[in-house]
Amino acid sequence: MSTSRFQQHGLTIVELIVFIVIIGTALAGVLTILNVTARGSADPVIRKQGLAVAEAILEEVMSQPFTWCDSNDANAATAMTYAGCASLPETSFGPETVSGILESRGGTPSFDNVNDYNNLTTTTNIAGAGVAPYTASVSVAPTTLNGIGDATTGSAALLITVSVIAGGETIKLEGYRTRYAPNATP
Repeated sequence: MSTSRFQQHGLTIVELIVFIVIIGTALAGVLTILNVTARGSADPVIRKQGLAVAEAILEEVMSQPFTWCDSNDANAATAMTYAGCASLPETSFGPETVSGILESRGGTPSFDNVNDYNNLTTTTNIAGAGVAPYTASVSVAPTTLNGIGDATTGSAALLITVSVIAGGETIKLEGYRTRYAPNATP
């Protein structure tokens, strides 16, 4: 009688079932993580677009002159105080009426001073068509900035706050503007 060893070729049913259970559990974990990641991936897009809207509006406001007089005032380029304005001092926060027409963001006459943007509310959707999911509001207020200004309407420093509501979340950006070139008109 010869003794021959039995050689196994392949897997037993028990080994195969254990392998399937382990791979199935690992695959379920990976797919759960991918599902959670994919579900939340749209929110960063909305947040980034909302931030882009806020940055664009803040840049637009900050690029406007911060002068003593409205740019339509005859003394706008020479006035050194509000008293030096001929008829249109920039003492109020919000758009002024010029020649009987209220200034607006894109109209004529248009906003021509940082102060004009106070209480502005606008909506946009980035792409330019359809429903506007982004609502932006602007606040311009006198402030004190490291000894500059006195938090009154004659202040030499302003706090500009832009708030954008995007996808149920509010994104808020703030910037400071000082009166460094009071005679620079657009």
